Amino acid sequence: MVSLKCLFTGIILCLTNPLAHAQNIGRKIKINPYHYTIQKDAEGKNGMVVCAHTLAAKVGMDILMQGGNAVDAAIAVQLALAVVYPGAGNLGGGGFMVARFGDGKRIALDFREVAPAGATEDMYVDKKTGEANLQLSQEGHLACGVPGTVAGLFAAMKYAKLPFEKLIRPAIALADKGFVISEREANALNSTADEFRKNNTSLPVFVRQGGWKAGDTLVQKELARTLTRIQRDGAKGFYEGETAKMIVDEMKNSGGIISFADLKNYKFEERVPDEFDYRGYHIITMPLPGSGGVLLHQMLKMLEARPIASYGFHTAKSVQLITEVERRAYADRSEYLGDPDFIKVPVKTLVSDTYLKERMADYDSAHASMSAAIKPGYIKESDQTTHLSIIDKDGNCVSVTTTLNGTYGSKCVVAGAGFLLNNEMDDFSVQPGVPNQYGAVGGEANAIAPHKRMLSSMSPTIVLKDDKPFMVVGTPGGTTIITSVLQSIINVVDFGMNAHDAVNEPKFHHQWLPDQIDVEKDFPADVCRQLQDMGYKINERKPWSHTELIKLKGGTLYEAAADKRGDDDAEGY
Repeated sequence: MVSLKCLFTGIILCLTNPLAHAQNIGRKIKINPYHYTIQKDAEGKNGMVVCAHTLAAKVGMDILMQGGNAVDAAIAVQLALAVVYPGAGNLGGGGFMVARFGDGKRIALDFREVAPAGATEDMYVDKKTGEANLQLSQEGHLACGVPGTVAGLFAAMKYAKLPFEKLIRPAIALADKGFVISEREANALNSTADEFRKNNTSLPVFVRQGGWKAGDTLVQKELARTLTRIQRDGAKGFYEGETAKMIVDEMKNSGGIISFADLKNYKFEERVPDEFDYRGYHIITMPLPGSGGVLLHQMLKMLEARPIASYGFHTAKSVQLITEVERRAYADRSEYLGDPDFIKVPVKTLVSDTYLKERMADYDSAHASMSAAIKPGYIKESDQTTHLSIIDKDGNCVSVTTTLNGTYGSKCVVAGAGFLLNNEMDDFSVQPGVPNQYGAVGGEANAIAPHKRMLSSMSPTIVLKDDKPFMVVGTPGGTTIITSVLQSIINVVDFGMNAHDAVNEPKFHHQWLPDQIDVEKDFPADVCRQLQDMGYKINERKPWSHTELIKLKGGTLYEAAADKRGDDDAEGY
């Protein structure tokens, strides 16, 4: 294994002529985990990385400058995020990857968590009261699905150039030697300390006597050893052997149900991306069990029939139209969408022109619809997540969203292994009609079943123009993921924004139920008043998006924007 001294102090800083790729290949970026600054916007012709943490973004850029491709960088960034962004970066969760390669090939990797073999449809329903116990589905060991992230990393290696042993080195070093945390991360860890204490038999490293503050160093020795086992043994270093034993022991000691067989039998799925056109652009996005692809397809096609650009950005008319489109798509989500390996989902009908025209037949541009009246369409047929967007010099584009579901997932750290487990079981319909932690309501299509994948809102997306890369985009945010990606695309395609503005303008969101428009606090007050006059309920919320967007600026020059709402970072050369 390469020495930690080499990783952190022997790295060459390469800033001269940053657009000259030939001069940069084989060189390394100096990454100082104890002193770094956040960069929100970047430009480059040879490689772009944008993700939730500066150190992870620099790791990805370093891999690109050493000759790795976008997939190599994506793998290294995910591993680094598992260390430096513990609230969402992970080994104990799952996610989706959408990629479009320079030769035109497209892929969609599904490494979503699955329900353990011992899961049952009513496992969170109190037998005495008949009511769902959401505490059990949202926090603690019974909330954990079988993790898929590590399997996804190795599934992606099929498309990588560099050896995995090299891609994981930076993550091991960051875990073993530590890195300084930001004020935002310190506050998040401190606010979750009580949950960490409650849900763990041994106190995890995330709890610090006296609390965390900005500039403290977070060292994760146990996580470093887990990463080293994966480096040495591959996926078996997680799903079998010592790490698997630690996971199963954790389950047995605390009421969880993940077994050795669940871990050993976990399989990723390579799926066919959902693709469609919108106003001359070609969208490539994630299919089911990612609901974002279907909903983006529905919503953009409903919008395409109307001249939204002429309505103006953040006017009452444009916001109202987008709101009504979102309402109808999310109503369909609640009824029809689920794991396609378990149920037949009428996707072709849901995205057909005829069906979508019918869905908008009762649209009234002057008045609010009521969600009680907007039911799922009639068809006759038998917060915490993180995203990364990457593009390399050869036009390979990778869009990856991974998740633990809630912030710090289940709040359960695997004793001895040092990583957090997800609380993804709450993304199932724990009981028909009962909303999950994000307020999403589901039915039988998304009911719990052994080995089934829970429905997700993750929406990693790539946009082409003239069959060339134009945009790579995605975000965390639970059910707001889909509407944030939607608005990012509209902001660029319809309203002509650059990457920075498309990401950072205030967001709004409607998901059918609850029947309200959520707005960020800097959303225009006059537009809110006009919408209220139309009959809409306005609900102000704290910011929810951490959008990571790369966009073609012109010629061969790309621009990347990291969301202002977090410690997100953009790098390019």
